[in-house]
Amino acid sequence: MTNTSLVPRSVLATLRGLIPSRQVHEFYEAKKIAELQATRLLELHHITTGPVPVELIGELPKIHIELSDMPVSGASFWDSRACQWVIQLNRYEGPRRQRFTLAHEYKHIIDHGRSSGLYSGTAINTPAEQAEQAADYFAGCLLVPKVLLKRAYYGGMQQVADLARHFDVSEAAITCRLSQTGIVTRSDRFRSDRRAFPGTFRYRMKPELQLQGV
Repeated sequence: MTNTSLVPRSVLATLRGLIPSRQVHEFYEAKKIAELQATRLLELHHITTGPVPVELIGELPKIHIELSDMPVSGASFWDSRACQWVIQLNRYEGPRRQRFTLAHEYKHIIDHGRSSGLYSGTAINTPAEQAEQAADYFAGCLLVPKVLLKRAYYGGMQQVADLARHFDVSEAAITCRLSQTGIVTRSDRFRSDRRAFPGTFRYRMKPELQLQGV
């Protein structure tokens, strides 16, 4: 007889376990959960410096990553035949964009089956739009963790280009994280209308496969 108390939980189950069983009514709480999940993933892999090796996602069980021709940056779905999650990345986009997309899509996998409890929508944003924003936030927290960003910035690395190279992300992503973490307040240099990613940076979930998976 197996002692289940001695069987370690999978990384995916651990991250899903951070989602409350109750309904999350405020989006700021959903973002806090996303940041907590990103932090826990870093802790589980003992990552304490940048750039974060996002390839660790592809090394997780039941995760398959493939490059694809698509009009969007990424997609994720459950392949019931192979019994694994598939994350598709746009083969024509650069490595930094693909790194972010990979993290973004993994958040969708974490949220699978729990999105309705995490994102209730507002008069401004639909639940689906909140899910996309939370996936962006998770990716930012994973690739540019607050602790590591502060360490680099207050250690003297204050040029956006230098920080982007250090964390292997776009300069726009660094600008966004500097603002989100409160290190740099919004100003003429970090304009409030400057988006972290261009309008063509979009994701999709295959709707017919969303109800499948583990």
